[in-house]
Amino acid sequence: MPAALHTLQGIRIRPPADDLPLSDRRNRVMWLNNDRVFYAGLLGAVSTRTMGGWLVYASLGAPLRIALEEADAGITAADAPWQAAQLAVVPPWVPHRVACDERLICSITIEPETVDETALPAWVRLHPGPVPASHPDALPMLQRVRAAHTWLRTQGRQVAWQTACFDQALFGQPLAPRQIDARIAQVLDSMRDDPAQLTTAQDCAARVGLSFSRFLHLFKAEVGTPFRSLRTWKRARSLLHHVTRDTNLVHVALDTGYPDSTHFSHSIRQVYGLKPRDLFAGSRQLTVLGDSPAARAAARAEAWR
Repeated sequence: MPAALHTLQGIRIRPPADDLPLSDRRNRVMWLNNDRVFYAGLLGAVSTRTMGGWLVYASLGAPLRIALEEADAGITAADAPWQAAQLAVVPPWVPHRVACDERLICSITIEPETVDETALPAWVRLHPGPVPASHPDALPMLQRVRAAHTWLRTQGRQVAWQTACFDQALFGQPLAPRQIDARIAQVLDSMRDDPAQLTTAQDCAARVGLSFSRFLHLFKAEVGTPFRSLRTWKRARSLLHHVTRDTNLVHVALDTGYPDSTHFSHSIRQVYGLKPRDLFAGSRQLTVLGDSPAARAAARAEAWR
């Protein structure tokens, strides 16, 4: 792919003539819906973080550094050695640290219940941690990520991007969906559309006509993670729809379903490796794109405040 010209979903993209330095605030952009997140923004001084989705970190300039927990070897993320990479993969629920000398870092998040993990690209499935630079898919992926970043920064408000377009543009292929029992899919749709809801597992079991124990077993078997863990992740993920709000964080905590600011702060720090106030401070000049029921709920909350 020539450096001067990229193609994204049939759109020919030339890098802007201003050739913005990565530190320029206009480079900070996030696109998200219920299924995917594309984030190009500030990283901050993160501690260990544990995300519930598949993560792909990509360098937009200087290499990034990553350290993953190795549970089988008894090595925590805090003790794991740093490894340099242009591209790195972190599977769901793996504690890790990430750092970058650039002001900007890029990450892509794939919700685990939306994809058949056995059909993910081999470089995603087989390379937790740094993806070898020699891997034949590494450079094309980096080029697609950087083209997508340019497109989102310059044209992202003009075209409605859907999950299928996102996957084709970023991964060069559709990502096969996970086949899920219809009863569990019903619960997932509700959880994804309204992560702040206070519905319990007992409520969900009754709604789909299953006993409590059967529901918990089937949910984990179908989704690959326990109900409570996924609900915690979805709630923390929904915070991304609110990060540009100029409001009291207690209001954000309540709007996203947390009972109080203590639970909110603990959960967000465990997931993102940052205190909520630091996460919001680093997002003040972030352009947020995309649409979903959760995004619209965040907009209503902002308007109401």
